[in-house]
Amino acid sequence: MSAEPRVNPILNAYGAGLRRGLVSTRIQLTTPGDVLGTVVPIALFVVVLVFLRRLDFDGAVVDVGVMSFPGLIAMSVLFSAVLGIAGVLAMDRTNGALLRAKSVPGGTTGYLVGEIVANALVTIASVIVLLAAGLLLFDGLVFGTPGRWLVFALVLLIGLVATLAIGAVVGAVINSPKNMGLVMLPVMGLISVSGIFYPLVALPVWLQWIAQVFPLYWFGLGMRASLLPDAMAAVEVGGSWRLGWVFAMLLVWAVAGMAAAPRLLSRMARRESGSAVAARRQSIQQAWGV
Repeated sequence: MSAEPRVNPILNAYGAGLRRGLVSTRIQLTTPGDVLGTVVPIALFVVVLVFLRRLDFDGAVVDVGVMSFPGLIAMSVLFSAVLGIAGVLAMDRTNGALLRAKSVPGGTTGYLVGEIVANALVTIASVIVLLAAGLLLFDGLVFGTPGRWLVFALVLLIGLVATLAIGAVVGAVINSPKNMGLVMLPVMGLISVSGIFYPLVALPVWLQWIAQVFPLYWFGLGMRASLLPDAMAAVEVGGSWRLGWVFAMLLVWAVAGMAAAPRLLSRMARRESGSAVAARRQSIQQAWGV
């Protein structure tokens, strides 16, 4: 009597999540509404930067548009990863999708893996398109050596992991789409003090220290190191790109987020029930008048 092959439930859940993510990615990249929702905001920012090409920053060898372009990439990744994952989790907790996934063995893990994979792939695709547009429109960008390609790829990969993990943590805490404004406000505040569109040295010293605690500043700095002329490092804190600190800080945030996210998401999933979904849906209907 032959023994039945044993299936590792964890690998099976991750495999199902990967397939789910690939299908979701294909849908998002081929659905006109989803594509426009991603492309239009980025295109508007690019147009603004094109008009800023006429402006110069004291001591800079490139114009304001070129100097701000790496920050646009960092900001687009932040929005896509943090707000994208948090928004999907909040919405699916309300419409019952997460509860349905919970009813299947390994379904919660597969669901989360799928959402993270889809978000990561769509974000990478949008960054590639944005980078190609920037290289065509801005003459001051420097991206012609393998060393710069490697720095760009590593910063993007580690930064994406860090921001996706943060998005998963935020999504585990925010239990309703109507509370997404509580996420948007600190994100916008972080963008305003992180120096991704201007040198951080323009801010008071105490704000510089606050900005350097969070990953967005280091993500933006790494993007600038991979895309701007080396002479631009002179206007940064310490007069250099500090790539060692860039990778160290992004890795710290990535590891911390990946350690905290599964625990918070697992606790969130355990608390899901039919009554909780119904109460949440009723609260949304009352708040939005539907």
